Amino acid sequence: MSTPPRSRGRSPRQNTFLRLLDRLERDPRADRVIDALRTGTRSLPLGAARDALHGRWLGHPVHPLMVQVPIGSWLSAAVLDLRPVRSPGSALLIGVGLATAAPAALAGAVDWAELHPQQQRIGLVHALANTAAVGLYGVSLVRRLQGREAAGRAYGFLGLTAVGLGGALGGHLAYRQASGANHTEEVPHVVTEGWHRVGPVETFPPGQAVRRSVDDVPVLVVREDGGTLHALAERCSHLAGPLSEGTVADGCVRCPWHGSVFRLSDGLNVRGPATAPQPAFDARTVDGHVEVRLRRPDRDHGSPAGRQGDGRET
Repeated sequence: MSTPPRSRGRSPRQNTFLRLLDRLERDPRADRVIDALRTGTRSLPLGAARDALHGRWLGHPVHPLMVQVPIGSWLSAAVLDLRPVRSPGSALLIGVGLATAAPAALAGAVDWAELHPQQQRIGLVHALANTAAVGLYGVSLVRRLQGREAAGRAYGFLGLTAVGLGGALGGHLAYRQASGANHTEEVPHVVTEGWHRVGPVETFPPGQAVRRSVDDVPVLVVREDGGTLHALAERCSHLAGPLSEGTVADGCVRCPWHGSVFRLSDGLNVRGPATAPQPAFDARTVDGHVEVRLRRPDRDHGSPAGRQGDGRET
């Protein structure tokens, strides 16, 4: 059997930028500021607009979509500024970017307020970088309107640098820290086909959330007073909160971490910040035991076999 080649020279090390971010994630010094900002953001009287800003209607966070306009406008202005001749289009593009930055920032803020502390620490610096970019582009626009084109271009390029830093931090939030990701996406790929026995029916008290496991995937099971059974993936799609520790009421379960609400019958997310529904399971009782089966889109639930999983005791 061959042995792996020995590495020569220094052993691989994490790059400086990632080491700084890891250190920032663990640094609690800004937590008092974060707590105040989170409380203020949560108290904004947004009503139904809060879920719209989360992107529940879109199926994923809307903030990454909204930031394309200011970033694209500012990048286009920078391309025009590379030309030696003065271009009035640069000022227009910078103005468009400034006008669209505010709603994009609001969408990001309502998402940020419902994250883990480690994510919020990175998110705070992300917001500061983007705020600096807005300030620099604001000065750039003023200088251009004053006829000071060279200064306007200089401030514009500084603003683009700040935007780049903010984008790198946003990418770290999204891809390294899984902020905004669907934390139940793997369930259909892990749970095997067929019915899985999860326990005697008497171990599921009516109206209570009970946690079980299928193929190492946590599953939430709720039995109603009339015997109807509901089963959902137990980890919240928002940030993997334990739904079995949440509140069951009005045919829904509420996540104890950030308040996302899911309909028990089909896992639909009826209230954010979750933007993705919970994977749902068919459920039945056989010989006094509860069995569940992952509900798949290609399965005919109207067939006799499908009706076995209507959730009533058999």
